[in-house]
Amino acid sequence: MAPKASKGGKAAKQNEGPTEAEEPLQAVVFTDSHEGRFIPFTYSQPRCRLKLANTPLIEYTLEWLASVGVQEVFVHTAGNHSEQVEAYLEQSRWQDTFDSLRTITSAATSIGDAMRDLDEKGLMKGDFISVYGDLVANIDISAALSSHKTRRLKNKDAIMTMILREAGDYHRTKDQHNRQCFVIDSDTSRCIHYEQVRPRKSPRLDIPAEVMKDHVDIDMREDLIDCGIDICTPDSLAQWSDSFDWKRPRKDFVHGVLQDYETFGRTIHTHIVKEGYAARVNSLRAYDAVSKDVVSRWTYPYSPDMNMLADQTYQLAKGNVYREDRVTLARSSSIGRRTVLGEGSSVGEGSVIINSVIGRRCVIGKRVRVENAYIWDDAHIGDDTVVETAIVANEVSIGKKCHVKRGALISQGVKVADGVVVEENMRLAKIERDDDDEVVQGVTDPKIVGEGGEGFLIELNEEEEEVYEALLAGVQDMDLVEDDDDDSDFDSDDEDGAEYEHEMVPAARSGSFASVASNESEEGAELKRKKADFVRTATDSVLDGMTKKQNEDNIQLELQSHRLAENAEDSWIREAVATAFSRYIVALTENEEEPQKPKVAAEAAIMTNQRLITACVKEAGEQAEFLLFLQIDLLHRQQGGEVLLHAAYVLAIEDFVDSVGLQEWWDDSRSSRTQELQDLRDKAEGVVTSMVAAAAAESSEDEESGEDEDDEDEDDE
Repeated sequence: MAPKASKGGKAAKQNEGPTEAEEPLQAVVFTDSHEGRFIPFTYSQPRCRLKLANTPLIEYTLEWLASVGVQEVFVHTAGNHSEQVEAYLEQSRWQDTFDSLRTITSAATSIGDAMRDLDEKGLMKGDFISVYGDLVANIDISAALSSHKTRRLKNKDAIMTMILREAGDYHRTKDQHNRQCFVIDSDTSRCIHYEQVRPRKSPRLDIPAEVMKDHVDIDMREDLIDCGIDICTPDSLAQWSDSFDWKRPRKDFVHGVLQDYETFGRTIHTHIVKEGYAARVNSLRAYDAVSKDVVSRWTYPYSPDMNMLADQTYQLAKGNVYREDRVTLARSSSIGRRTVLGEGSSVGEGSVIINSVIGRRCVIGKRVRVENAYIWDDAHIGDDTVVETAIVANEVSIGKKCHVKRGALISQGVKVADGVVVEENMRLAKIERDDDDEVVQGVTDPKIVGEGGEGFLIELNEEEEEVYEALLAGVQDMDLVEDDDDDSDFDSDDEDGAEYEHEMVPAARSGSFASVASNESEEGAELKRKKADFVRTATDSVLDGMTKKQNEDNIQLELQSHRLAENAEDSWIREAVATAFSRYIVALTENEEEPQKPKVAAEAAIMTNQRLITACVKEAGEQAEFLLFLQIDLLHRQQGGEVLLHAAYVLAIEDFVDSVGLQEWWDDSRSSRTQELQDLRDKAEGVVTSMVAAAAAESSEDEESGEDEDDEDEDDE
């Protein structure tokens, strides 16, 4: 629970003596972001009430506001679900936590409209915090509030402070399709230019000449998470009202204020936080990423076992497994790491749950496999069914012997008949909105949900969803298309470390997360050349830095400059870093003056430069890809097998890769495409086998521990 007796709220005031009257710290929470990225789930409920790790999103937001001392909260809601939001808050504990909690309903169709509505109502008494109802954060903003207040005393034209979280270039909650670049005056923290960069479409930043002329020391930052936390002034609301066509906080408001600086002199500043967690759940990709972070305790104390809701009873077990009371597990079932099990749910004989969130009162049948999935309350999964990397919403029924494939989204109340395959990236719903924006029952399509099923396939257009984002980050979002232009297994025109060529194809905007690009197109050939050039340059840069024993942060900064210059993709970075490590470790073993053994060289190289790895390697798919690139570069190098063995061991034992990542690499057909690659990979078989076995044993221990607890409970009864 959020503290009530330290930074604000009713409890804090009881212990305060007479002080000079101060304006209460206010906050406004926008529960409607005016886009449809969570369709079809938001047909029947607002995004802020969708559950993340079995807790409504808005609970995380309000917990954080209470923790930073907010006393008065205005929840601004618009659209079809305003009554739901208001009813939920009226019955919540937050009415007693804050001095004031008020819901404001309007007909706003954008954040700009909502800001103008706030200005018209005149509710903000002073500076206030602006956030969205999908924020998950634990950062401390006391320094930001103090700096903002001091700045305002000196300059009334400093109308807003954006709070940004430093997170490196490759944080999985960042949108890789649309990257934000902040140009900041190093001395004053003033934002002097803002731009959104689209990889391969934005060749350069369009910074006005006068900005470069007037500011000598500037930082160009693309490594920041902008989760919409702003400290605003009433003057900022007036700017919204004066510009009736502004709709978006960054593209319109920030860009407009910066553009008009020479005329009006108003400024926007930044405060960069280097510790703590902050992210918005503003897309399906972010939903998956933040869910994993919550379960892995990166958002502590906001993890399931905090039991934010009064009726929650989660307890933490080994492997980040969270389990509520009255969960029934068959003795032969298996619960893997990073799993959440809600109250009243049951798992049948022989079923396996891995890295997934199971809601309350769910029934998981026999011999079911659920992996990397989100099963919401009251869902039913039939016997012998597989659910992988999908969202199954409330009261959904999946029949026996079904297969719900990667990226599928199944909305509330859908019924899938026995034996049906729900293909990748399908969105199924039971209800829809008609031309009058009313929720109506859709027409069931038996070809999609089977005979006796209920539901239909949703085809989204570009107006409903500007960017069709994948459910998972990294290589799981894309198809890896092997290059078939050359009869040879390798492309001899590329450098040593890039012989094994493949392309990353971005997710489609239509109904599929993956699309296949033509290798024969001129655009594809140009992209291939651009990638090869970047990997070559970036590899040389990283290798040179490690050889000269430069600080790893400086090496990372140089790598970032290359990335900004070329709008490089994440996979290109991983390939460059993996190739550089391969060559550096081999160089250490071949040093004429003092050659090192592969084991010593691998440990020295990785541990000295570990931040280069952690910056671009996080999830299992990224781990597998990094190992694949390492393997490819070591293929024809002296002691390549020994180096791969010891590098894989260090990466695993130091938790840079886990058993899932190792297994994905081992199972990847590209790692054994030729006999030479397979022979090289086999050198590391012992590492893979032992790590996977250890993970399985730990899972088994957790299972036995859970069974013992159940037996004890039965004995007590």
